[in-house]
Amino acid sequence: MSFTPTDYLPYDFANRRHIGPSPEEMAEMLKTVGASSLDALIDDTLPAAIRQEQPLDFGKAKSERELLHHMRVTAGKNKVLISLIGQGYHGTVTPPAIQRNIFENPAWYTAYTPYQPEISQGRLEALLNYQTMVSDLTGLEIANASLLDESTACAEAMTMAQRVAKSKQKAFFVDRDCHPQNIAVIETRAAPLGIEVIVGNPDKMEADKVFGALFQYPGTYGHVRDFTGQIAALHAAGAIGIVSADPLALTLLKEPGAMGADIAVGSTQRFGVPLGFGGPHAAYMATKSDYARAMPGRLVGVSVDSHGNRAYRLSLQTREQHIRREKATSNVCTAQALLAVMASMYAVFHGPKGLKAIAQRIHRKTVRLANGLEDAGFKVDPKVFFDTITVDVGPLQGAIVKSAVDEGINLRRVGERRVGITLDECTRPENIEAVWRAFGIVRKDDQFEARYRVPEDLHRTTDYLTHPVFHMNRAETEMMRYMRRLADRDLALDRAMIPLGSCTMKLNSAAEMMPVSWREFARLHPFAPTDQTRGYQELITDLSDKLCAITGYAAISMQPNSGAQGEYAGLLTIAAWHRAQGEGHRNICLIPTSAHGTNPASAQMVGWKVVPVKSAANGDIDLEDFRAKAEKHSGNLAGCMITYPSTHGVFEETVTEVCDIVHAHGGQVYIDGANMNAMVGLSRPGDLGGDVSHLNLHKTFCIPHGGGGPGMGPIGVKAHLVPHLPGHPATGGTEGPVSAAPYGSPSLLPISWAYILMMGGEGLTQATRVAILNANYIAKRLEGAFDVLYRGKTGRVAHECIIDTRPYADSAGVTVDDIAKRLIDNGFHAPTMSWPVAGTLMIEPTESETKAELDRFCDAMLAIREEIRDIEEGRFDKDNNPLKNAPHTMEDLVRDWDRPYTREQGCFPPGAFRVDKYWPPVNRVDNVYGDRHLVCTCPPMEDYAEAAE
Repeated sequence: MSFTPTDYLPYDFANRRHIGPSPEEMAEMLKTVGASSLDALIDDTLPAAIRQEQPLDFGKAKSERELLHHMRVTAGKNKVLISLIGQGYHGTVTPPAIQRNIFENPAWYTAYTPYQPEISQGRLEALLNYQTMVSDLTGLEIANASLLDESTACAEAMTMAQRVAKSKQKAFFVDRDCHPQNIAVIETRAAPLGIEVIVGNPDKMEADKVFGALFQYPGTYGHVRDFTGQIAALHAAGAIGIVSADPLALTLLKEPGAMGADIAVGSTQRFGVPLGFGGPHAAYMATKSDYARAMPGRLVGVSVDSHGNRAYRLSLQTREQHIRREKATSNVCTAQALLAVMASMYAVFHGPKGLKAIAQRIHRKTVRLANGLEDAGFKVDPKVFFDTITVDVGPLQGAIVKSAVDEGINLRRVGERRVGITLDECTRPENIEAVWRAFGIVRKDDQFEARYRVPEDLHRTTDYLTHPVFHMNRAETEMMRYMRRLADRDLALDRAMIPLGSCTMKLNSAAEMMPVSWREFARLHPFAPTDQTRGYQELITDLSDKLCAITGYAAISMQPNSGAQGEYAGLLTIAAWHRAQGEGHRNICLIPTSAHGTNPASAQMVGWKVVPVKSAANGDIDLEDFRAKAEKHSGNLAGCMITYPSTHGVFEETVTEVCDIVHAHGGQVYIDGANMNAMVGLSRPGDLGGDVSHLNLHKTFCIPHGGGGPGMGPIGVKAHLVPHLPGHPATGGTEGPVSAAPYGSPSLLPISWAYILMMGGEGLTQATRVAILNANYIAKRLEGAFDVLYRGKTGRVAHECIIDTRPYADSAGVTVDDIAKRLIDNGFHAPTMSWPVAGTLMIEPTESETKAELDRFCDAMLAIREEIRDIEEGRFDKDNNPLKNAPHTMEDLVRDWDRPYTREQGCFPPGAFRVDKYWPPVNRVDNVYGDRHLVCTCPPMEDYAEAAE
């Protein structure tokens, strides 16, 4: 036996974790697609004019061991102090059972958005628990399944208030005691919409001059006050009252609903979700049931399946997926699902009594801290508080803050003379004593009686979390089994390929995910001093540099914490540049009709008018229509929004011409980065003529989708736009922020950095090439059974392909929905349905899938085509067949079988595993019933019993 070195290229060893097909399998696949080599296939697919000149070169790719060591060294440059800075961010304890079984479990973090409810019942139940928790704590009837962060939730509440208010005023009032980042994001959102923001004292608010108002509860400096009077005055004027409330405080304090609030928002970060230098965290929004259809974001509801059994689904899905496009009032298309699940499990884990006990302990500690400071002669405000106090220290501010750091504690600077202190679940008696020492006080934390500092009229008097799920036996055994049962109801990437077009469900490798849990990345406060965040700064700088090299842009802003936020931030940057050029009047945006629905919604949010551009018969942008509309609106053209490769899965050869036309008429080009997985290492949007692009780090760069969030959508810009990138109150900048934290959700960034470092330039390029190979392999294997709608000039597709299922509606009565549900029986998540063309399936396999999995999927699709043929030729009944009855549950298998096909045909079609088969927990869900009977909190237990009968 010879032990001579092999001739494998470096990526064969270093990057096989991400690249599914082996070299031998690639050779077989290339034969199938009719390409002599992978290079030849790429030459066929990408027009030569758009190829980048220099290959990516990031040096030698790191092995997993090298990467983890490098991460440890970088993490060690962060200093993890006890942060009592507050300002909406708190230390918290993630129960280990939740950390291991949710946060670090691929069954939860690799799942996709639950658009296919039959295979999402577990995460839908967890999100329904979240909605119930929020609804109960806020005292409002209905809540959504989370928003991005507290600040953007405040901004969404403002625009929602404008939609539903009877008042036609153009101004919005903001409590001066709101967190600074909340005020700043509201001002950013309001400016392009022509909303005047009035920041002031709630006691001096003129209710008849505004359409709504936002109050912070408790306030950023600790004030706890009842806003019932202010909200009543707003209602008398036809305006809307909004309260941004700390949900843990609501276990003790009068809830917003009891004050008459119409909307409540806030963050559930302190429900077991790590600080993470600012995110990701799940924000919440709750409202009155009358306003349910005006509320942005996702809404989990209760419906029934085809056998009448209770089933969960996303309600009002046409709203959620932005069919309204340019008429949309929000571009929210994601949530923080994984973090919302964690927060909901935290509530299940502790129950109402446990949550209240935590809140009481925090309050008692804060009272003892305040007593000690007051006893030493310091002036402490306010007198009524929950967990935050502000101390007047005069010229000693700097010395006290430094002394606290020496004690291992961060305090908040408030103005020039005051210090803010916020205690949390993690605060220990020795921490209180350390704070006292920083103030020159030497005492033990056992000398003061902790009496409540909350007045009687602000005590909560109503029950919350009454549903049995929050009263289950919380022994870890039972908690572990509950989380496992929910996970087993779902089909995530850890079970099977998820071939969603434009969503790039690729591997989230274990080595990339590990550092996210490390304390050095997880426990930093977003407003910690910069000398404590050197590791994050090094990571963000190097990742930004590498993303610039990949995209051809001059700078990256990490602030947007979703793809839609990236669109919004990019357009704001363009608008700011136009203003700086003295051309702020430019407000026309050209958008192809095939664009993502968030594109026109984002344009509307920055005050632009959308002008749709036709698509040609081959799916490309209709160049003549584009040119004509650019010329028509030349004087007011702000820009265009295009996706590359196109949403039809093709590299359009006219892309540079489109960019040239826009620039010739004074506009800027936004290139949507949703399809960067087809470009990395081969083509750069900045070289094509793009001025700004967002990158979906949760797609191309391996941040997991988490069941519908978290995500990151940083933007890259050309040099002339750099001065106009989003700023932040904590870090400066000329423009306003779009997210609560300076870097959005930065604890996710180690994942993308690790991916790039382990792949290297060559590995990243190979991943792109194999993604294109996998898509063309599927297109070729399905050819003849299904029509592939769009191809390039040489007959190739990019990283995804659209297959046409519309003919079968006429020939067999089979819809795209029927095929999607039948794929569940085969053990697959369906591809993207009916977008960008109604009645079609968009398939994106990614580079991570092996040839065996691709073949399993193709075998399933070909078998479905044969079942359609059986209907067409009369061998299956048109209304009673495997497609119409799909998906089949285990209950179907064991109950009386009266169907004109066998149990095996129904339950074990090609592609389905025999031993490890995935069984959906419900049959096909009735969407119409769910929208007509809107129930968005946990139903009573007797309803479950009735549904099971």
